[in-house]
Amino acid sequence: MASLKDMRNRIASVKATQKITKAMQMVAAAKLRRAQEAAQSARPYAERMDGVLANLASKVADKKSAPQLLVGNGKDQVHLLIVMTAERGLCGGFNSNIAKLARQDAQKLLAYGKTVKIYTVGRKGADSLRREFGKSFVERTDFQGVKQLNFDHAQGIANKVLGMFEAGDFDVATLYFSEFKSVIAQKPTALQLIPAKIPEVKDEGAKTASAVHEYEPSEEEVLGDLLRRNVSTQLFRGLLENAASEQGSRMSAMDNATRNAGDMINKLTIKYNRQRQANITKELIEIISGAEAL
Repeated sequence: MASLKDMRNRIASVKATQKITKAMQMVAAAKLRRAQEAAQSARPYAERMDGVLANLASKVADKKSAPQLLVGNGKDQVHLLIVMTAERGLCGGFNSNIAKLARQDAQKLLAYGKTVKIYTVGRKGADSLRREFGKSFVERTDFQGVKQLNFDHAQGIANKVLGMFEAGDFDVATLYFSEFKSVIAQKPTALQLIPAKIPEVKDEGAKTASAVHEYEPSEEEVLGDLLRRNVSTQLFRGLLENAASEQGSRMSAMDNATRNAGDMINKLTIKYNRQRQANITKELIEIISGAEAL
């Protein structure tokens, strides 16, 4: 049985841990608001980009001159998985859920005889997948020490991915990130980047209205430039969604940890008081027994 001193030390240790988790929760809450606003602000731009691409793709998708970023290179053998995670842990299941989704898809592709290559963005994703897919790693980007992510960071990743595609290093590229829903809900998402998954224009009126537009230079050239820009846009969206999801998940995890620490302190305090009372009772019995013996 632990001594009273050991129990006091443990209670003090849990209280110190509770202060740390409470502080981390408050920091995450402060960062979450800014990250959430950035992620939500990027969504309309990405959605509008999809609409413009869908409009153009409906005109040139059937032509032989359609860009490879839209129609692919005609092969489906080599898959590049771009796995975006955080640089730090202590954020619940945020990192592990993204890595789990990427791992499941990689295993399915390997089972179908495909070749899998992995590009990790963030230290935790690389650490999680290294043991099983370390030989499949082809590129790694870390943002350790970067306080605020911007479009230039996404552009750097996009340039590497596009360079690999143009060199014929892969046929299909898929981005893995966590879409921010709320503080307690983040959805691991897989988004195919290359060839681009463009939503179809279902509104016939929109198709008719778009027919009056003329493009200079040609529609193929405009679409090709927009598709390259779309890769950067979707990567930037993934970074922003991940940043908001990370802070939301950390806030929730630290809140749970703070509550659990409080429950543990209460239990340890009750146990400490019972042990102290038992020791006092034992000492009194020894004193009374000694007095009666005299």
